Amino acid sequence: MQTLCPFLYDEDFNLWVESTIELLQQKRFDELDIKNLISEVETMGNNDKKSVKSNLRILLMHLLKWQHQPDKRTNSWRTTIKEHRNRLEDDFANSPSLNNYFLEIFDECYQKARDLASSETGLSVTVFPVQCPFDIHLVIKSDFFPN
Repeated sequence: MQTLCPFLYDEDFNLWVESTIELLQQKRFDELDIKNLISEVETMGNNDKKSVKSNLRILLMHLLKWQHQPDKRTNSWRTTIKEHRNRLEDDFANSPSLNNYFLEIFDECYQKARDLASSETGLSVTVFPVQCPFDIHLVIKSDFFPN
């Protein structure tokens, strides 16, 4: 095995990962590139949070479109709603603590979803309520589609 050095992280990331795994398995902790290992673990957590935030924004936007443009409802919208619910469900299954994050960012995501819905529909943002009209727990239920 090649000795793990910090420069390996920048030169060959895959080899760095493989080397890090091997060092961890062999309990050779003093040879680890701790700085970059910490950075990668932080990135993993941030990526999970970005996924929740992105999927929630898109889900809420489509629920708003569904509610405010009933004559334009399509199977594509229904599929998008279901897909982003599935993605959130997967995130929560892999990391149940992300449920708390979901609750923390819900209002922020709703405000961004209002803006996105306005942009996509051409309707004024004021058409969409300032406060989310959907129960926070219903949003992720597979059979919830607003009237």
